[in-house]
Amino acid sequence: MSKSKKKSGLQNKGRRAGVGILIVAAVVLETISCLQYFTSRAAIRHEAEERAKTELRKAELEIEKHTIEMETAAKALAELVEKHLDCPDSIFADTRLAVSTVRENTSMAVAFVPDYYPSQGRYFEVCSSRMSRGVTGDGLPVTGDSIHTRQIGSAAHDYTQMEWYRNGFEHDSCWWCEPYMDDSGSKTMVVSCSCPVYDKRGKVVAVVCVDLSLDYLKRVSEYLQIYNSYYSIRSSKGQDIVQAPDTTPGHKYNIFHEEIDDTGWHIEIIIPEDELFKELNSIGKMVGLLMLLGLIVLALIVVYTTRMVRTMLDLEAKNQRIENELQIASAIQTAMLPKVFPPYADRLDLDLYGMVAPAKEVGGDLYDFYVRQDKLFFCIGDVSGKGVPASLVMAMTRSLFRNISAYEEQPELIVAKMNRSLVEQNAQNMFLTLFLGVLDCKTGELNYCNAGHNGPVMVTGEGLPVTGLEVVPNLPLGIEPEFAYVGQKTQMAYDDVLFLYTDGLTEAENREHEQFGEGRMMEGLSVTGDGLPVTGPRKMVERMQARVEAFREGAEQSDDLTMLAIRYQTPALVMRNDIEQIPTLSEWIEGLGIPAELNMPINLALEEAVSNVMLYAYPGTGGNVFVEFNRGVTGDGLPVTGELVFTISDSGIPFDPTQQKEADITLSAEEREIGGLGIHLVRQIMDEVSYERVDDKNVLTLIKNI
Repeated sequence: MSKSKKKSGLQNKGRRAGVGILIVAAVVLETISCLQYFTSRAAIRHEAEERAKTELRKAELEIEKHTIEMETAAKALAELVEKHLDCPDSIFADTRLAVSTVRENTSMAVAFVPDYYPSQGRYFEVCSSRMSRGVTGDGLPVTGDSIHTRQIGSAAHDYTQMEWYRNGFEHDSCWWCEPYMDDSGSKTMVVSCSCPVYDKRGKVVAVVCVDLSLDYLKRVSEYLQIYNSYYSIRSSKGQDIVQAPDTTPGHKYNIFHEEIDDTGWHIEIIIPEDELFKELNSIGKMVGLLMLLGLIVLALIVVYTTRMVRTMLDLEAKNQRIENELQIASAIQTAMLPKVFPPYADRLDLDLYGMVAPAKEVGGDLYDFYVRQDKLFFCIGDVSGKGVPASLVMAMTRSLFRNISAYEEQPELIVAKMNRSLVEQNAQNMFLTLFLGVLDCKTGELNYCNAGHNGPVMVTGEGLPVTGLEVVPNLPLGIEPEFAYVGQKTQMAYDDVLFLYTDGLTEAENREHEQFGEGRMMEGLSVTGDGLPVTGPRKMVERMQARVEAFREGAEQSDDLTMLAIRYQTPALVMRNDIEQIPTLSEWIEGLGIPAELNMPINLALEEAVSNVMLYAYPGTGGNVFVEFNRGVTGDGLPVTGELVFTISDSGIPFDPTQQKEADITLSAEEREIGGLGIHLVRQIMDEVSYERVDDKNVLTLIKNI
């Protein structure tokens, strides 16, 4: 065989080997590309689904919160109207008041059955509308933000034919109608919530109508436009309430939806497949083009390596974005919880302090509280699990607590309704332990319900003894939708402290995996490091946190830690600068719970001291006198057994009653100088009397030892 033929054969073999390598490389690359393409499709679809669910849930919570507020307003207006059925003129004021208390609505109306008030004509419908600009329904100009009230019922406006009016007779509670143009009220597209009004015989005599402008729903829905998607809100009958531009026929779409409780509305996000996989399809076409051009194996390896580097950079950027988003989520979660202490500077009957220390960037622990109608509503909870899923459940729980307790006062009913809502939305199969209480600040009665949470601890006003509050365990939230929760109640005395915590306290571990335990917790609540009783919510929580940190000895925190302390304190008596206010002292003293035999002498001493303030510190008119009561404490804030402390303060001119000359009671009335008997009497009754000028205020302190 000639050398040329041998060389040609080797070349052919090399060519065939090269072609084989190219084919193998092409097959391997194509296989990898296909796997990567379909995996990327699945990942993009999953990400879009999770993002859509999050945005839908946010919109659902916002709309649900507002519809609950409007239903509550409708029921409240119905109750007002029922009280004023004998006085039709009062209906105008009732509707104005109702409109002024609700945000975002356009108008409220009360429509009576025909001829209910003969003097008002056959059709009597009182409507109040919030006008921010333009003109009223009568063509009158509106300046600024105002409420326009008028009677709009007439033969031309026969409201009895309206769907919302008929709903009031067909349903015994609030009901939402289909969208319509409100030509007589707000002059805009609305959906209305109807609520019946009953007379004393239980007969429906009128229907309350509360309008929700579609402009509000559109604003809420607009942030649902993730990618270049469409959105809509549909009614329970399938009618569009709010809708984005129509979808293009012949295209495939991904549809995600949520149902809004009570209204039956559905929120939808519609993402076209072309938009969802736009970038992925572009990459696929580019890879196919490269394959068709017949890049050599080395070029493919270079491209593959480049793509890997790019992927690593993308992953690094994505991780950085995730870290940034977690930091933002942590800041948002922290902002949701109360963080201003003391929270109620104008309330002397409450002292609270709480803290949350999450184990990760975001956690599942929560606490919350607020005051409504002289009642403190509070809760503390612990979501199973950690991280972002737990934080989402935590945020939902806090929102449910605020929304439901806004109209419900019984803890067991609040917990039951929260449980049903959480079960319906529990896609992650997570549960939540919760303790929820309602403290009546006037009486000290504490109603509470425990849902599988750690029982709180009660610390008495004397600092000792420390006792665990008796609780019925009940089931945690998110497990059984119809579980019957049992409520309990107890009585708190002045200066008692209720200490609430999550298991991140008792289950905190040190380097040897030993737990902090209830024993160390109870000891920390009973005494300080010097063996003295603990007082004050802030000091109690901060000392307990310091004890846990010292116990852990630098070991990593394994669980979220949350503590909340609530102290029920003696309220102050506020008196006007008027001698006729003096008799109120007697009733206030009787409610302090001091020994009954001291009521009369202490009352006499306080009357003399307060009278001096009104006569000398406030020589003119105006001004207030504040009388406070506390158990005595040392300079370190520790309680003194058997000491009653009364503080009288005012903002009048400087006046020190202790500097008055002592009255000589040995002299006759004619010989004795005028004045001095009052402070003499106070000194005879009280064991210590002192005065100081603090922050431009007169402060007189009276102490009685018992």
